[in-house]
Amino acid sequence: MGFVNMIAELLRDPRTAIAGWIAAGPMVAYGLVFLIVFIETGVVFFPFLPGDSLLFASGFFAHNGGFNIFALLGVAWAAAIIGDQCNFMIGHFFGQRIVRSGKVKAMTPERVEKTEAFLDKWGRLAIFLGRFFPFIRTFVPFLAGMGGMAWHHFVVFNILGGVTWSTLFTLLGYFFGGIPAVQEHFELVVVGIILVSVIPAVVGAIKAKLSSKKGAAPKHAA
Repeated sequence: MGFVNMIAELLRDPRTAIAGWIAAGPMVAYGLVFLIVFIETGVVFFPFLPGDSLLFASGFFAHNGGFNIFALLGVAWAAAIIGDQCNFMIGHFFGQRIVRSGKVKAMTPERVEKTEAFLDKWGRLAIFLGRFFPFIRTFVPFLAGMGGMAWHHFVVFNILGGVTWSTLFTLLGYFFGGIPAVQEHFELVVVGIILVSVIPAVVGAIKAKLSSKKGAAPKHAA
């Protein structure tokens, strides 16, 4: 339960949570940033972890001296890139078995269908673009590996996407986290980041549900 409590605390009061990590020492602080970003991107069972808001809050602490910004970016890049690579390999070797088992409750048929449509529409570019959408961020590398995408194609967009996504949210926190209005309403800003990130996934799920109901509706004779 320790990990669950840590995530709950991070969502409830990110500044206090990260300040506690920093107080425990740099190895702990950087290690936990790496762990959470790696698990969100690299383990298909945990697509709900707060990667966007964690990077933003960590960037805020880098601005205020809690983290070294260059070390933080290096940790975030490594976690994002290695995480997606692990997820790709899991999908490649165990994907069919995991999907058939039904043990990944977050991997609903609607989310799988949406992610597959995303891959079909954007091809290899989906590896890059998917970074910016929760759930899709976790499922894209898994389904790409399961679908047999060539590794050398995957790895290029994995690196580009991982570096761009993690840099963007970290630097947003670094440059804007120190603004008095943001500091005063920091928790609301973090909640806003989470909501903005989740909106596309929610809209997609609603559209998929409405489409399935429309398709299942009986056709009346004219």
